[in-house]
Amino acid sequence: MSPTLRACLWMIGSILSFTAMAIAGRAVSLDLDTFEIMLYRSVIGAGIVIVVAGYAGTLTQIRTRKPGAHLARNICHFTGQNLWFYAIATIPLAQVFALEFTSPLWVMVLAPLVLNERLTRSQLIAGAAGFIGILIVTRPGAQSVDAGLIAAALAAIGFAGSAVLTRRLTRTETITCILFYLTTMQAALGLICAGADGAIALPTLANLPFVAVIAVAGLVAHFCLTTALSLAPASIVMPIDFTRLPVIVIVGVLLYAEPLDPYVLLGAAVIFAANYYNIRASARA
Repeated sequence: MSPTLRACLWMIGSILSFTAMAIAGRAVSLDLDTFEIMLYRSVIGAGIVIVVAGYAGTLTQIRTRKPGAHLARNICHFTGQNLWFYAIATIPLAQVFALEFTSPLWVMVLAPLVLNERLTRSQLIAGAAGFIGILIVTRPGAQSVDAGLIAAALAAIGFAGSAVLTRRLTRTETITCILFYLTTMQAALGLICAGADGAIALPTLANLPFVAVIAVAGLVAHFCLTTALSLAPASIVMPIDFTRLPVIVIVGVLLYAEPLDPYVLLGAAVIFAANYYNIRASARA
């Protein structure tokens, strides 16, 4: 099997995992707030990371000289993931995923500030086109821009900050180390935020399987995506990731009777074109 075909198969796993996480997140949103979801997800994830690292013999890699960078990275991801869980519970799933795809464009904006990378002309063009796509999806003035839309847009920025800081950490830290601090730090942040009101709701027996799906699917999705990128260029892998949108549109229509909004699809197409243009321009450079 060619590396490209193997990458496509890994991307199918990533798409299915992200979709499963969205469905499970919406299922538990009535009983657990976003901080509680993140708390339980991170605790389960930490257990998985420790068990797998022990089996692989990489536990000794869990040490760091950059706790501040890990904390900054995890605050970005924790904030983005909380906003994402809030968004999937309040607005159509297609809108959430469409706005989430702007994250690579925000990475372009943040990379010069964090990584000292130069912002190119093609990136500026892609960023402008991506912003147009955001306007098409949200249509300010034509419809009320509610909290869910704002949360989804801000979640993309949080994910971008996490991605940029992760790239910086990978210069000195191993994947096991990064994942360990990801899960443990976010479990601590979840505990603090969930307990701020003096009460932390426990998942019911009915919700426990969904919480487990959120934890496992999140790790599996990123593992599949990372593996696919190791097998094929981003110019091949990332366009496949955009098939998450039509998949989640079908899920929204079938499971939640969500309307099929042509503006969301049009805006997502513009965002996809902006990302693809930037990937191709980077590949040529």
